[in-house]
Amino acid sequence: MKYQSYLIIEGVDLPLPNSYDLEFRDIEADTGGETEAGTIQRDIVRNKVASISVGFSCSPKLVKILSGLANKSNLKVKFLDTETLELKETQMYIDKFQVKLIKDTSYKGLWEVSFSLEEY
Repeated sequence: MKYQSYLIIEGVDLPLPNSYDLEFRDIEADTGGETEAGTIQRDIVRNKVASISVGFSCSPKLVKILSGLANKSNLKVKFLDTETLELKETQMYIDKFQVKLIKDTSYKGLWEVSFSLEEY
């Protein structure tokens, strides 16, 4: 039984992932860097831009759903923010989509799907 939603992409509440790695990074302008005095100057354009790496063990049905989402250029995503433990909504895209057959079964196999979600 799933108690917490980790990812909801385009209204599809995905099952519990095998792995969920959330990273926040800052986007810096090219004008930052080291000054003549030797101090570091950071010109932050955006802070806390989300990047999420996930992996799922899934059925062929879920592979089809995830493959369809991977082909879209702009996705409405709700993800679990690990700082607040609440769902946060943003626009993202899927990168590094990978599908691997784990085991051949009479139900068309058990698959491992992994990908990264990058915030716009």
